[in-house]
Amino acid sequence: MTKLSILVSLITNENDYQKEQAAAAEDAARRLDANIQIVYAGNDAVNQSQQLLKVIQGSSQRPDAILVEPVGTGMPQVAGAAAAAGIGWGILNRDVDYVAKLRLAGRAPIFAVTTDQEEVGRIQGRQFAVLLKEGGGVLYVEGPATDVARLRASGMYSTKPENVSPKVLKGDWTEASGHRAVKSWLSLSTSQQLHIRVIGCQNDAMAIGARRACEEVPESQARKKWLSLPFTGCDGAPKTGQEWVCRGLLAATVVVPPTMGLAFEIMAKAIRSGVQPLQRTLSTPSSYPALEELTGGPG
Repeated sequence: MTKLSILVSLITNENDYQKEQAAAAEDAARRLDANIQIVYAGNDAVNQSQQLLKVIQGSSQRPDAILVEPVGTGMPQVAGAAAAAGIGWGILNRDVDYVAKLRLAGRAPIFAVTTDQEEVGRIQGRQFAVLLKEGGGVLYVEGPATDVARLRASGMYSTKPENVSPKVLKGDWTEASGHRAVKSWLSLSTSQQLHIRVIGCQNDAMAIGARRACEEVPESQARKKWLSLPFTGCDGAPKTGQEWVCRGLLAATVVVPPTMGLAFEIMAKAIRSGVQPLQRTLSTPSSYPALEELTGGPG
């Protein structure tokens, strides 16, 4: 039997969750005796589409399947091109509406594997409730304008207490963007006027970048004040987010299980059996530490 060939397309190699996704793909490829190629989009949606279309439309040997975590949209045109070429398509961590239609039009496996991103936000909102028992402000660093960022924000707003007020900054999932956003905000006079009591970010990389920005505050008393606040993130990779919680750099994170290993297994089984998998498979996030073990922040 010819070895399966699977192309994995990820957002960036500068994000701990994306690194976990890559590691999960490599592990699955070894276990399932499949060839794997991993490409990174450099946080650029156009570049990602061009990378994949070049492979799909190329005259050289095409992969049996593509597993993709999109930078921006759900990439319906690229998905359609893959399906038309008989290439399996698994989309990760995006809710898209084209999967059912493409499954009817061709024989290649087409499916989605995603985390309940709104539940990620709901858990973070509950963490804010524990950390801010008396209310206060949260400096909230969001990811770029994607479904993941939107759903995490929606979930957070649905569970945060009414007396918790987020001040929203924008990042792009990288540590550098969290550092840049918070450093710029700290330079504003208004940063001293808001009653910020938690710094919460939509992923751990931005949270550790935000903490680094606070470490660089020049005035010692102000620096001590900012660093005394709880920092929280999401993704919870064992060697980064969870480790940072254990070291006291973050107060909490939300563990988002890597979806790539599961998607790889689903794709390999579907190709080898010739049976379409479930249209959508969902993984479940959790708080780290557990909410009952989380202690409150400063009064």
